[in-house]
Amino acid sequence: MRTNRLKEKISAGLPVYGLFVSIPHPIIVEMIGYAEYDFVIIDREHASTSMETVENLIRAAELMEVTPLVRVSGVNRAEILQVLDCGAQGIVIPHAESRAQLEEAVRYTYYAPIGQRSLNSGRPGAFAKYSLQDYIAKANEEVIIVPMIESAAGIDNCEAIVSSPHVSFVLEGAADLSQSIGVPWDTDHPEVQRQLVKLRETAQRVNVPFAVVSRHPQEHRESAAQGARIFVLGDDRNTAFRAYRQKRDDYAAMTKEEL
Repeated sequence: MRTNRLKEKISAGLPVYGLFVSIPHPIIVEMIGYAEYDFVIIDREHASTSMETVENLIRAAELMEVTPLVRVSGVNRAEILQVLDCGAQGIVIPHAESRAQLEEAVRYTYYAPIGQRSLNSGRPGAFAKYSLQDYIAKANEEVIIVPMIESAAGIDNCEAIVSSPHVSFVLEGAADLSQSIGVPWDTDHPEVQRQLVKLRETAQRVNVPFAVVSRHPQEHRESAAQGARIFVLGDDRNTAFRAYRQKRDDYAAMTKEEL
């Protein structure tokens, strides 16, 4: 059972950086690791990544000493069990909106006495190396649950959600939040920002780390100044697209100068 390096860094108050991974190939995770990111969130909500591929993406993350989390499609027992048996060190719950939803995820994620996760060796199961009791205790110690709050209902219930002792950190989802409050895709809208402040202040009040999606430099600076130390810097697709486009535009500009 691997130590959750992301959990250690967060506990030490260190800044950590992650990316959503939607491109279903391990080489993407290897590149992210070589770029010295701390964690990846393998996406099964908005990507059609098979469970076999999830397992291989997790292997690549382990190779690079990057903590692999998986954003599941919802609070589904079978899916949560399978991604954890593949070796994921935590799950991200999209559209978290209630304490009951969070507690259901806890039940599927943790072994007894905390939850009721079904027992099988899976990939990380070293039952012959450790006693079963020691293995279960270590698994419960290392796994993390991250609710992603991205709706008006989630904001309304955010204190009940993040006050669970089994929430490692909370992640905002400003884009879907903007849609739910009637200002679709305007993440800088004052009402969206007011809701995010409520979420951040609630998390800080109950001593739960707050993770942000850094969408532009000024927002990132402000979040860091307000105490954020966990940053998701978008996803692999938009990161690659912007790099490709910037390089093309830079060389096109040089070509134009010579014409």
